[in-house]
Amino acid sequence: MGDVRGGGASGEARPELAEDLAEVSDFFRALGKQLKLLRERAGMTQKELGNHVGYTEAMIGSVERGKRTPQPELLDAADKLLNAGGLLSIAKDDVQQAKAKARVRHPAWFRDFAGLEAEAVEYHDYSTLLIPGLLQTEAHARALFEMRQPLLSEEVIEIRVAARMARQEILARWPRAVFSWVIDESVLRRPLGGWDVHSGQLHRLLEVGQTRGMVVQVLPLDRTEHAGMGGSFILITPKGRPQNGYIEVQTSSRLITDQDEVRIMNARYGTLRAQALTPHESLSLIEKMLGER
Repeated sequence: MGDVRGGGASGEARPELAEDLAEVSDFFRALGKQLKLLRERAGMTQKELGNHVGYTEAMIGSVERGKRTPQPELLDAADKLLNAGGLLSIAKDDVQQAKAKARVRHPAWFRDFAGLEAEAVEYHDYSTLLIPGLLQTEAHARALFEMRQPLLSEEVIEIRVAARMARQEILARWPRAVFSWVIDESVLRRPLGGWDVHSGQLHRLLEVGQTRGMVVQVLPLDRTEHAGMGGSFILITPKGRPQNGYIEVQTSSRLITDQDEVRIMNARYGTLRAQALTPHESLSLIEKMLGER
C-alpha cells in the first residue's frame, strides 16, 4: 500500500526528522522494556498478557520491542493487571505527544489518506501486486524497502519500516473497524525476502484471517473472469463521513471522494469478493502453501 517516505522528494531523511524519530523510537523502546519487565515479574507470557488485554501475542511482542505504539487502553489495562502502580498509565500523554511527532514520517501526498485510515470504521483492500501494508510483517516490510530501487540508506529503511508498523495500530483498536482484504494468489506465490520471511508473512495472514471482524480472501489464478484488472484499490469509510476510494501507482496517489466513482469501485469490490475463494477456502489455500515447502 502507501509508500512512506522519511523526507522530501528524494526520499532521504532530513537530519532534523531523523533526530526527532530517533527520540520517538528510543521512548517507545524504553516503554516496551518497562512493559516486558513488569510482565515477566508477574510471571506472564506475552500470550497470557495479550489474552487479558485483547492483543495478540505478536502485538505484545511488537510493543515490547518498541516497534508498535502502545494504545492508552493497553497501558491502562496492563498497569492494573501487572500491578504497575501507575507506571504505565502515566505514560499515556507522552505516547500521544510522541505519536504526533511521528506523523511526520508520512509524506504530504500520503498524509491525507493516513489520516482517514487512522479513523476508519470500515476498510476494504484489493491488492494485486503486494501484501497490503496493514498486513505486512516487520520482516516482510523491511525486505521490500531493502530491495527498493534506487537503493535506500539503512536510516531511511528503518524510518519507513517503523512508519508502516505504526499504521497497523488500527488493527488492535477497539471497537474494531470492519476489515476485509482480497489478495491475488500471485502475491502469495512470490516469496519476497526468502522463504523464512515469506513463511512468517503467510502465518500472519492466517492469524489475521482467523480474527473476528477481519476477512482475508484469495483471488485464485484459475479464474476465467476477473473484475480487478484495472489494478489495486482501497475503499475506506472514516467515522461519520462518506466512503472514499484510494489508488496508488509508483509514487503517485489519488484519494477519490466523488461518490459516483466510489459507488463503481464498491460494486467492483463486491464482484471481486464473489470471484474470490471464501474466507475458509482462502485460509486453507494459505495453509497448503505453507505445507508445500
